Amino acid sequence: MECYNCESRQRQFFCANCVNTHLRDLRLQAHKASSERDEQVRKATAALEAVGAGRVRRAELQDRQGRVEDLQAGLTKMKANNDALKQRIKTLRENVASRRRILSQAKLYPPASVEPLVARETQQLAMLSDTIARARNGLVAELVEVFNIVEVGGRPPIGGKAGTKGEWTIGDLVLPVPGDIRRYPPDHMNAVITHTIHFLGLLTFYLGIKLPFDITWSGGKLGVGQPWIRSIKGTESGSWAKWTSKQCLHVSASAPSTSQEPTASPSLDQSMSGSYVEAEAPSSTSFTTAYAMLLYDVCYLAHTQAVEVPLSQAGDVLSNLWLVCCSAELGRHSHQTHPLLPPPTPPSFPLDFAQLLQATAATPASRARPSRPKASAGGGRRPKPQEKIPEEEEWDLLDDAEGL
Repeated sequence: MECYNCESRQRQFFCANCVNTHLRDLRLQAHKASSERDEQVRKATAALEAVGAGRVRRAELQDRQGRVEDLQAGLTKMKANNDALKQRIKTLRENVASRRRILSQAKLYPPASVEPLVARETQQLAMLSDTIARARNGLVAELVEVFNIVEVGGRPPIGGKAGTKGEWTIGDLVLPVPGDIRRYPPDHMNAVITHTIHFLGLLTFYLGIKLPFDITWSGGKLGVGQPWIRSIKGTESGSWAKWTSKQCLHVSASAPSTSQEPTASPSLDQSMSGSYVEAEAPSSTSFTTAYAMLLYDVCYLAHTQAVEVPLSQAGDVLSNLWLVCCSAELGRHSHQTHPLLPPPTPPSFPLDFAQLLQATAATPASRARPSRPKASAGGGRRPKPQEKIPEEEEWDLLDDAEGL
């Protein structure tokens, strides 16, 4: 070579001619490789064109095979559903044919009368009602013995002299009429009222009777705290359903509400002989209202057991409860068993709560005893009347007017 530097191996220098020579050689090699590449691409394209139509046909075949498999699976499922429907139709046809045969055979028999069946069921229901009534009579008799409801004192008419009534006690405690409440200390009244509430609750539970006024206790349990009374939901008959506010059935030891009961003036009594006025009781007469509610419950309970208590005798609570326990119809009518009673209070119950409240707050209840119903042979067990303790003839009798 002409270039000494290019021939020298110890020096890595190139002259311009050598560089140009190398570039020319590289360009020639690249042009040759490009020509060969284009030739190979042309050959490959020609080869692909030869097999492209076959590949497209194979792809279409594969797609159609998948669709055919889907159709076959749907057809198999549809055949299974058709077989199930055919089997169900066959079963239904067999059932219809069986029922038609049964109906055809039933038409050959004469129609059966349902009257004997109804009579038998009615008789069984009556026997069951009698059994329940006898069981209730036994429970009530035991209840009267446990609470020891008796009448003490009094004397029968002897030698033309008029007899006198005694006082009714429960648990050896006297429950006076409303006009005599002030004669007893508050502890006595609270104790005897608690006994009476307990007795009334058990009696209504045994008889299945729902009372117009419901009693609750401030402590949440029977006998715990103070008793409160209020009306339940009911009809307008009797004017009691609107007394929904709670009234305390408890006498305060510090300021007895019974000693502050208002008395009606004569002019008011005369003007209200045929009508009455309903007013919300103030806090001082809460016990009077609550006690009137208790009297109304007892009178309604007596009405459900065929014992009618007039307004003048509603204050004799224990006497009325005794007559209920001695009723010939005791336990035969209930709100829970047949024959069912209408909800409290039906129009056949004549006592009006407003009139009872007015009578309780104004004057003491009469001591005359309501007439007892006639006892029947099938009345079941009855509590035996207790023997009265005769009073001494020299005792002084207090007039009812003194209790006002």
